Amino acid sequence: MARILITSALPYINGIKHLGNLVGSQLPADLYARYMRARDHEVMFICATDEHGTPAELAAAKTGEAVDAYCARMHEVQADLARGFRLSFDHYGRSSSARNRALTQHFAGKLAENGFIEEHSEKQVYSIADGRFLPDRYIEGTCPNCGYDRARGDQCENCTKQLDPTDLINPRSAISGSTDLEVRETKHLYLRQSLLKGEIDAWIDAQTDWPLLTTSIARKWLHDGDGLQDRGITRDLHWGVPVKKGDAEWPGMEGKVFYVWFDAPIEYIAATAEWADATDKSDKDWERWWRTDKGAEDVRYVQFMGKDNVPFHTLSFPATIMGSREPWKLVDYIKSFNYLNYDGGQFSTSQGRGVFMDQALSILPPDYWRWWLLSHAPESSDSEFTWENFQASVNKDLADVLGNFVSRITKFCRSKYGEVVPEGGETGERAAALVAELEIRVRAYESHMEAMEVRKAAAELRAIWAAGNEYLQSAAPWTVVKTEPERAAAMVRLSLNLVRLYAVLSEPFIPDAAAVMLEAMGTTDRSWPGNVAAALETLPAGHAFTTPDNLFRKITDEEREDWEKRFSGVRS
Repeated sequence: MARILITSALPYINGIKHLGNLVGSQLPADLYARYMRARDHEVMFICATDEHGTPAELAAAKTGEAVDAYCARMHEVQADLARGFRLSFDHYGRSSSARNRALTQHFAGKLAENGFIEEHSEKQVYSIADGRFLPDRYIEGTCPNCGYDRARGDQCENCTKQLDPTDLINPRSAISGSTDLEVRETKHLYLRQSLLKGEIDAWIDAQTDWPLLTTSIARKWLHDGDGLQDRGITRDLHWGVPVKKGDAEWPGMEGKVFYVWFDAPIEYIAATAEWADATDKSDKDWERWWRTDKGAEDVRYVQFMGKDNVPFHTLSFPATIMGSREPWKLVDYIKSFNYLNYDGGQFSTSQGRGVFMDQALSILPPDYWRWWLLSHAPESSDSEFTWENFQASVNKDLADVLGNFVSRITKFCRSKYGEVVPEGGETGERAAALVAELEIRVRAYESHMEAMEVRKAAAELRAIWAAGNEYLQSAAPWTVVKTEPERAAAMVRLSLNLVRLYAVLSEPFIPDAAAVMLEAMGTTDRSWPGNVAAALETLPAGHAFTTPDNLFRKITDEEREDWEKRFSGVRS
């Protein structure tokens, strides 16, 4: 039994996430966690809401809530949606937790002790009306490049040009709208990543099995232009982890907080400590996952994220861990994803474009979405969600292949033998060929799941379902039963055992349907098929079952057209 630590990129707190966010991190991480549990490994699957930074304050101001109250409410909303999509986190934490505050301050203190933090003076925009320095995203104005009048101080969303706040025409505070701004000097702390470049470079070079998408992004940041740069880790904000050097005050840093991208990855560790607190465990119980001097040397740590998060997880977070000179666990494998686009454009949280998690669950159960998203995961390139493709995939794969198989065999058995696994007869050569094919396919499925090849695993699983359908069609027990009822009984017995096998294999992708299949087969046996022939004898003759309702219904053309219209604009 292996020990597998899995973290998904933390969803940001400023609203409900869209399906592109879901498939880029949390959903494939859940697939992998469920599979590893099914193979009897010890799994720790951690995620949390990322709650600090400028957008959280802006989102709270927009709703009229205090930022801490807004984050608490949105954490519950996001946690509820995660449960709705059956994301099987061992703990879903909060980056605003006391655990993360203490750990972030601890890491900062250690980095400072080891010479990896430096104080810089810099000039920033100060709003006299708001009485505060404004981070770049808090400043709006007219873009000097395209004339867009809501460009931010870091980038114009309209033409994508990178900007400095001083580039903007008629700049104003995004908080109050005030134009009473001036440039003042302020001090900030910088993580001296450049001093760790050699260590990080050697570490990345040693990861020979990482996806090309991951390593290419990391190496670009390491080597292009001026290479890996030192990075500011503090901000002049009210909401965040207060700047401290461990437990001690940090002279000159009063009133400042750590930058969200410094404290957010540390929450992976902190959330595991939160898990220990929530389950009445000791510090030893979480430290054995994270401290290589306390048991984590045998842990395999896997991260899941969209490609935009790769630089922070291949460079900045490793720099934090390496620079602490403490025995913290570094990631072993980073599974990164490209973007899922929406109907000819991009999903966008800020613009409200696409289908969002709450909207998706309001029209169909989670398995429909899980199957389509995972079977179309944007691994080697960007992929695109269209309603036509979604309808076709659901109707063909889930309804026509898997659902049809379960419905046909259970209803046929009920009509001819009752709701009990029939006895007698031999299955013959056709069944032997099926078992041989499934033995090969199940092993291939395992291989793809181990390698986190999500689309290939989905394709193999579908082929496993299809093989049962093809067997049932060619064996035709409904015809054989007229002349050889015992031989037909053997076919039915094999096919009912296939339903249980499909439930076990399919659970990582479609957990609700898997649970329905197991309940219908009257079994709690979730044992993984070490040998397919043996697995197909799990339900003995005389074993009672029930005939389930249809596992999946088809999406009608009228529904598809309605959803296309309903989600063609932007979310208000």
